[in-house]
Amino acid sequence: MILLDKKGKDIKMKFDLHCHTLEGSLDGKIPIAEYIQSLQEKGFDGMLVTDHNSYNGFREYRDHCKEKIKNFTVLKGIEYDTIDAGHILVIMPESVKLKLLECRGLPVRILQDIVHLHGGILGPAHPCGERHLSITQTRVYKKHPEIMKKFDFLEGYNSCESAESNRKALELACKYNLPTFGGSDSHHPDCVGTAYTQIPQEITKESELISCIKNRLSLVAGGSYYTGTVKQKIGILNHVLVESFWFYNHFASLARAHRRKVAMQLLH
Repeated sequence: MILLDKKGKDIKMKFDLHCHTLEGSLDGKIPIAEYIQSLQEKGFDGMLVTDHNSYNGFREYRDHCKEKIKNFTVLKGIEYDTIDAGHILVIMPESVKLKLLECRGLPVRILQDIVHLHGGILGPAHPCGERHLSITQTRVYKKHPEIMKKFDFLEGYNSCESAESNRKALELACKYNLPTFGGSDSHHPDCVGTAYTQIPQEITKESELISCIKNRLSLVAGGSYYTGTVKQKIGILNHVLVESFWFYNHFASLARAHRRKVAMQLLH
């Protein structure tokens, strides 16, 4: 579908839909203000802030940057660490605020139900990437692949993944007829803007992106590969790091069990 503005010009907005900030992610190295400036200089129209289990990066933008930024859309999202299905990107309507989404450790099926109940959308980040971090490398997917049918999109291009990982992600998207996001997954300044998603309508808030996905508008995802990832720098030792994530995620999820319980009670 081609959308035109009042002057008959084709509308295509260029977004990075997977972004980590210094303020919101423990491993993020880029202040949100610097991130925005860099994307603007590279011709982007917007970004989706997807910090790990935190909205603090977006809060920093809202409280200290928003009034200064012109002609650039910053959307609030999150990269949620499930207990059983790796990293999941979540986008909620701007009117919905769920403390539960900042409490890692939910099973993916419960996460899907909660997000959909409150009008949001969700999809796997780097679905064919590392063990424990990516849904196709988890036990829940291998036992119940039909779980993919309850996602709204998946990340089809991630700058920090391999070409093989992204190729498999696109095959998965085709199999389940899911729209594909492109995201840099940037944690470092030199990775910013290496991936993009072209969206064929004007996006100024989360509900508009949600509507775009639900209406199955055609997205275009692509970019270039980032060669400075941790796994590329440390080589075979990355396997140790990946395996240690399983223990870290389970202990961190256990530590947040009370917070999740309280947050779940607030939903009712």
